[in-house]
Amino acid sequence: MGRFRSNAELALWIIVAAVAYFAAAEVGLRFALVGDQVTPLWPPTGVALACLFVFGLRVWPGVTLGALVVNALLGPTLPAVLMIALGNTVAPVAAYLLLKRVGFRSDFVGVRDVLELVFLGALAAMLISATLGTVTLLVAGVVSAHAFWGAWLVWWTGDAMGVLLIAPLILVGKGIRIPKALSPLRAIEAAMLAVGTSVVAVSATVVSANLLFLVFPFVTWAAMRFHLAGALPCALIASTVAIVAVTRDFPAFSGLDLTAKMITLQAFNGSVALTALIHATITAQRDRARQAVDDTCTQLAQTVLTITQGRPLEGVIDTAPRLQTQPPTPGTAPSSRQFSPRQLPQTQESPGKNRG
Repeated sequence: MGRFRSNAELALWIIVAAVAYFAAAEVGLRFALVGDQVTPLWPPTGVALACLFVFGLRVWPGVTLGALVVNALLGPTLPAVLMIALGNTVAPVAAYLLLKRVGFRSDFVGVRDVLELVFLGALAAMLISATLGTVTLLVAGVVSAHAFWGAWLVWWTGDAMGVLLIAPLILVGKGIRIPKALSPLRAIEAAMLAVGTSVVAVSATVVSANLLFLVFPFVTWAAMRFHLAGALPCALIASTVAIVAVTRDFPAFSGLDLTAKMITLQAFNGSVALTALIHATITAQRDRARQAVDDTCTQLAQTVLTITQGRPLEGVIDTAPRLQTQPPTPGTAPSSRQFSPRQLPQTQESPGKNRG
């Protein structure tokens, strides 16, 4: 019975991973730049990597199932569908194994975790899916030899952006707990950040001058005030607006060929993602350190208050017997607390002193 229940639970998580992959793919395909399959932001890679961290490596068949369904609807041939689905499965699995190998922490405790995600999870592992997928489209006749490297660049950076923008959002979001006493001003501030990022990003793309850098103050503000929970949504909003501007040929990107558009777009997407991840992680580290200092100061203040009121320090008294019974550290002199009166040397009388 227990084994059946475990297998049923595994099957459920596999189905969840497949459905999540398919839903994310439907969103990503709306921004396709090369044919119907190559997009500058491919959310399924981030969804797949997050599912592997949340449910474990055992749900990889769900990633394969989702990739097969998505590519079967696109074609072009059955062998091509199988090869692309293989690449879409191997890339997030390789990213998961690489990150596990180096001790990646999915709650982003330090900057090291961010750098591991960028270089191993996004840039290195996504080479697999981009290369395998683009070669498959080349062999199938969907992409010409002249357009190969442009398609490869779009595929690689699109998968990488999916890892950088979608996976952290899911991994951080699963641990968020909304406080019961939520401050209305804080909720208003969060809403203003989201709206402000959207308005500034849209305004920057409808003019010929490239003003997308104006969103960075909003991303930084969100990182300082709400950490990753606020910075990542703002980064995703800004990136989505920029991608829509490229696919709809807004004035900020008009007149550029595919390669120039991708370099400009993905340089912006990578910068905004790194700004959100690194700045929010460093701010969270600083806040945790400050909280630890505050807690220590509070404990010291309570100790001083106890001394001034004449009450015994129970914690100190409780630890005194243990200190007396602990053996001295080799190579060091025993502490004065470890001597009893019997261990003190006896004072000898001077031989020249009269006795009597």
